[in-house]
Amino acid sequence: MEITPNERKKKVKSILVTLPKPDSDKSPYYDLAKKFNLKVDFRSFIHVEGVPAKDFRKEKITLSDFTAVIFTSRNAADHFFRICEEMRYEVPAEMKYFCLSETIALYLQKYIQYRKRKIFFGKQTAADLAEVLKKHSNEKFLYPCSDVAAEETQKFLQENGYNFTPAVLFRTVCSDLSDLADVFYDVIVFFSPSSIQSLYKNFPGFEQNFTRIAAFGASTHKAVNERNLILDIPAPTPNSPSMTMAIEQYIKQVNK
Repeated sequence: MEITPNERKKKVKSILVTLPKPDSDKSPYYDLAKKFNLKVDFRSFIHVEGVPAKDFRKEKITLSDFTAVIFTSRNAADHFFRICEEMRYEVPAEMKYFCLSETIALYLQKYIQYRKRKIFFGKQTAADLAEVLKKHSNEKFLYPCSDVAAEETQKFLQENGYNFTPAVLFRTVCSDLSDLADVFYDVIVFFSPSSIQSLYKNFPGFEQNFTRIAAFGASTHKAVNERNLILDIPAPTPNSPSMTMAIEQYIKQVNK
């Protein structure tokens, strides 16, 4: 029997967020749980595995050829410095680092003396770095990425004619979710197409029924639609720039 849109709008009591559990209690999801008396669980549907040095060598990329590195995530930084160590390559002090956000830039302190290095950062996207990249257009950039690299960043670099080389240093892998087989949540929150792929790899016969799907970002929305799932809570939207804001607005509608 087909479930109508109105029948789907049942009270929300439990939410599964497909991300790792936050390190601290200062998460907007915990605020939601407290405000609406919800059960909120975190479980990453995907995890990252580093590409071994022996596999990286097959890409025939010479690390010493590059004068700058572009980091789109902390994972990218972790695996760049890991592969350098495994390859016994000492990163020169004059190496330039271009980071998509200040958070990533500050994270580099884990590996280098921050104040003594040339580090540049944007607000969130490669386009934010446009002005500073123009000033360094002659650099030879290494772009550490995963096997599902952010198309937006690569597209920006290609369209603007930068001399860059993608280097797959880590892979996105589906996590084992077999312990969730008999667990039901009112809302499942997705942040990437890979997480939706993991859902179906673990549960090929998944049926949505009364489970509400929340998804963040255009590529995640597309993956939801391709699986013929109903996207109940999309974000970002003009009224809900964050996922938690979108969920809160939805809960206010159905938990009356």
